[in-house]
This record gives sequence, C-alpha cells and structure tokens, in this order.
Amino acid sequence: MTLLAAPPDILTLADLLDRLGGISADRVRYHPLPGTATEADVVDIERRENRLCELVDGVLVEKPMGLRESLVAATVSRALGNFVVPRKLGIVTGADGMMRLFPGLVRIPDVAFVSSSRLPGGHVPTEPIPDIVPDLAVEVLSQSNTRAEMDRKLREYFKAGVRVVWIIDLVARSAVVYSNPTQSVTLNGMERLDGGDVLPGFALPLADVFAQLDI
Repeated sequence: MTLLAAPPDILTLADLLDRLGGISADRVRYHPLPGTATEADVVDIERRENRLCELVDGVLVEKPMGLRESLVAATVSRALGNFVVPRKLGIVTGADGMMRLFPGLVRIPDVAFVSSSRLPGGHVPTEPIPDIVPDLAVEVLSQSNTRAEMDRKLREYFKAGVRVVWIIDLVARSAVVYSNPTQSVTLNGMERLDGGDVLPGFALPLADVFAQLDI
C-alpha cells in the first residue's frame, strides 16, 4: 500500500526540498543518499547520534526540537497522560515515539494519544517503529517547520486514520485543531484544548501550556 502517487523525477536538490515541503537543506541527511534510506537507518541514527529523523520518500529528514518546543510538548504530554492513564484509555507517547503510518513513511509526532483499541492485541509493541496510527497527533511548531511541510503532514496523518491533529504555535501562542486537512479551528491563548470525541472530558487551558515559557 502506498500513500501518495509515485513522485515525479527529481532533477535538482530544489525539487527534492520542494517535495518535502520547502524545508531547509540542513535538515536532509545526505548519508544514506536521499531516496535510498530505510527504517533501519532511522533507528541506527537515533541510536548512534541521538538524532530523530522521519522517513519520507526514502529520505531521512531531521525533526527539529528546541528547548521551548520540548517544554510545551512535555506539558501537553503530562496533561494527556494524567487523563489517559488512570482511565486506562490507551497510551501517550512523546517526541521520540516513532510510528509507521504507511510502508516507507515514518512520522514522529511531538505528542500522540493511541487508544487501547489501536494497540495490536491491546499491548504496547516491542519494535522501535511499530505499525501504529494515533487517534490524536500533536505537533509543536519549530522555526524550521514550513507551512507546506505541515500541510503534507496533515494529509498523511488523516489519510492514515488519525482523528484529530493539534498544531501548537509558540510564537502566536495559539493552537489550531484539525478535524481533517481542510477543516480547523484556531484557539487563542485564553481558550482551551478539549478532547472532543477522541477524549471526552479532557480539557487543557492554553494559558497553562504557554505559562511554562514565562517561568
């Protein structure tokens, strides 16, 4: 099964970067050569260099994560975990939780909720890159993320079966909640994220999230 149609011939580095969402060249690994990378390379680089890379079209793309982004992601993860774990609803993963959305496509949401029904046999997989599609994926924007990159991720997430995506913007201090790639609601810093149909009863004020940046 493939996610997207076969890519057109890529003649230049610019073509490749454009296909990946207009990202900067310093996020694209040259070894292994773009177009030849595999899941084994994703795991190997993480183990050898402690660097997280997503696998897209046979290309290793480094995932940016600074201290501020990590702090916000941890705050969201902690709030979700405090809600999910006592209720035995599933698992909450962090910024190094690799997931195979489709063969050849490995994404690493900054935070994700996976319901128990989506865990194979109801158990947490032992392999480093399992076949798991989260119910909720959270992305915290970094400076090097582009709009085209995030649009591509949204299309992939929802095609794989993700139900809701939260994209959190530290600069605007806002969050965009997507129910599909083209339908979204923007929340300002005085509003709150809620679990909707995915996690009924969950609520997290964005003021509490962004307050971590002002300590």
